[in-house]
Amino acid sequence: MPALPPPSVVRAVDSARADLQRASRDLAPAPFALLELVMGSMVTQALYVAAELRIAEVLAQGPLPPAAIAQRVEASQDAVARLLRLLASYQVFEQRADGTYALTPMADALRADHPVSMRDIAVLMGHPIHWEDWSQLLEAVVTGEPSLPKLRGMGAFEYLEHNAEYGQVFIKGMGAISDTETGPVLSAYDFAGFGTVVDFCGGRGGLLAGILQQAPQVRGILSDPRVAGNGAAQFLAEQGVDGRCTTVDGGLFDPVVTGGDAYVLKHIVHDWPEEQALQILRNVRAAIKPDGKLLLIEMVLPEQGNAPHSGKLVDMWLMLLVGGKERTPSQYTDLLARAGFKLERIVETAAAVSIVEAIPV
Repeated sequence: MPALPPPSVVRAVDSARADLQRASRDLAPAPFALLELVMGSMVTQALYVAAELRIAEVLAQGPLPPAAIAQRVEASQDAVARLLRLLASYQVFEQRADGTYALTPMADALRADHPVSMRDIAVLMGHPIHWEDWSQLLEAVVTGEPSLPKLRGMGAFEYLEHNAEYGQVFIKGMGAISDTETGPVLSAYDFAGFGTVVDFCGGRGGLLAGILQQAPQVRGILSDPRVAGNGAAQFLAEQGVDGRCTTVDGGLFDPVVTGGDAYVLKHIVHDWPEEQALQILRNVRAAIKPDGKLLLIEMVLPEQGNAPHSGKLVDMWLMLLVGGKERTPSQYTDLLARAGFKLERIVETAAAVSIVEAIPV
């Protein structure tokens, strides 16, 4: 039996092969490049299955052959082998020279206990209800209105409350994305100059906890309609900031708590059509101090150009679900002016989100 090449050589060959595959896609005739985009939904489903079966967790202790993986996840050996073969071609998992499969950096991020885990968002993106939602995109584009209320007989937020199982999948998936944005936001913006920061509809306070940890002299107010039952008090205590933070039961369209020097709204305004977005911002305008600052954390779209931007995908999702939208700088300038604010600057972060800073006028 011939000797196997050393692992470093195998990895180098695999890396070169991957580079050639990427180059081939870049040089592919337009119809074939389009075909790869069209078939991308199949890759999403394959990732969903790998996440649901927790294959990454199985491989966390080291490489295994497909038969052993299949046995541990209680699935078909042949099907698991074919699934791994597909995902390995996208650098999710690695097929080694001895026939075993191992984690790659992308596969590692499918572990639930990874520091920046993508498992929950993979489960959301492949969930049957999510796919049923997206089957209504044509209706939304034709009518210009969210199609989910017609499909479900209720609004998207109401549906998440009525369908507890999917509601948890959705919340965990979106939470996974939100968690990846906290570090970049804190790195890009200095909150130390504020006395009190109000996190408006801030969930259980993940971002606010990070702000208070970054700026030990700042006090926080967490306002959210679910604050009594979403574990916020325990979470803030675990983060060591509960002594400098109070919680307030406040809804999206309720009068906004006063006393803040900065009001942070993360992924709030984009969820709503223009009139509701204006109502939220005007409520903040009524509460904010004359020298206060409004900080919207959103995916700000470029004014021009065809470069890929994750905000363009989320924009379509918002249109489909709730009739909301992502906005460009000029659209934020207009929206804020109508609500009584002046856009001061837009601070980009290392994540897909930016910080839209505005002052009351």
